[in-house]
Amino acid sequence: MRIGRYIVIDDEICHGKPTFRGTRILVSDVIELIAAGVSPEEIIRDYYPSLSKEMIKEALEWAAKY
Repeated sequence: MRIGRYIVIDDEICHGKPTFRGTRILVSDVIELIAAGVSPEEIIRDYYPSLSKEMIKEALEWAAKY
């Protein structure tokens, strides 16, 4: 199921938890990094270079709703 432009839920990937489309990166992992004070630039550079600022922004918007 497509949640947004970049976020999907697939029962067969990561037990159905929200991930970024085409990856196994959990949206919750990125939200936890933001909550810990890691900037989007650092997340992309040091943790998940396959993500973009737009993807991280969508994750924050999604988290704010749920």
